[in-house]
Amino acid sequence: MEQKIRRDRNMGDNLRRLRADAGISQEKLCTKLQQRGCDIGRTTYAKYEAGELNIRASVLIELRKLYNCSYDEFFAGLDNTE
Repeated sequence: MEQKIRRDRNMGDNLRRLRADAGISQEKLCTKLQQRGCDIGRTTYAKYEAGELNIRASVLIELRKLYNCSYDEFFAGLDNTE
């Protein structure tokens, strides 16, 4: 049986932009997240940015605190209809 791959919206570009704006590497960001109780490695985070893996809510909550931004920043541009 053939499986259809459904491309979902992802926030990878927004995650990358926010991290770049903060001037922090993926490695350093993951270290900060680990210090805040999020068990996440750089490889997993890279998959979030690439849109290969959905981000966990607990990570999103901590990122919002680290970046001092609103949740809207993570979802910017995702509600556009084609």
